[in-house]
Amino acid sequence: MYEWINLGLFILSLLLFSVLYFFSLMPMTLSERWGERSWKDCRNLRLAASFFEIVAVVTPILWIWFPIPGLAWEIFPNWWIGIIVGIVIIVPGAVLMYKGVKDAGKETLTPSKESEMYGGIYMYIRHPQSIGELPMFPALALCLNSWFLFIIMTAFILIYMPIMLIFEERDLVKRFGEPFKEYQKTTGAYFPKLSVVKSCFQRKKRNK
Repeated sequence: MYEWINLGLFILSLLLFSVLYFFSLMPMTLSERWGERSWKDCRNLRLAASFFEIVAVVTPILWIWFPIPGLAWEIFPNWWIGIIVGIVIIVPGAVLMYKGVKDAGKETLTPSKESEMYGGIYMYIRHPQSIGELPMFPALALCLNSWFLFIIMTAFILIYMPIMLIFEERDLVKRFGEPFKEYQKTTGAYFPKLSVVKSCFQRKKRNK
């Protein structure tokens, strides 16, 4: 019984996190319908989404104690292999996410009409927080050595991430206009464009 409750909480929290965070990324679009209060509402949506994200991380960990027998499919013959592979994914993802949060500043939690386009790591990649954070979900499943959780979490990011980024960027175009459209052309969404990497190395050489 407890294992099914835990699974239900996991799926429900993952869905609620997805929906709440999705709407929190569109303050400009929502303000066109609901007015200026939408900017504050987006902050509250992000806080609520963060809570359900924590639940979506804790409940899979509880799978260790409350597995569903028919779904307890192991990925690796030795559990420690999954932990090593998962950590290899989680550590660089955490670094990338931290850098994105740092360079976005208050905008990470509190969107504002006065915010300007970000600098720092955003000069090389448009969505460092998402690219760093979302792969941690299947990486957690690897650490838990569970095929079932890995399939769910991988399907989640493959479906959710592209949809989320499309709608977020539509809202950012409304906020920043032509400068953001130019930014889209020169900066990769998922990975740095080769031209940006080359110019970065060239600047470093000139500075030596």
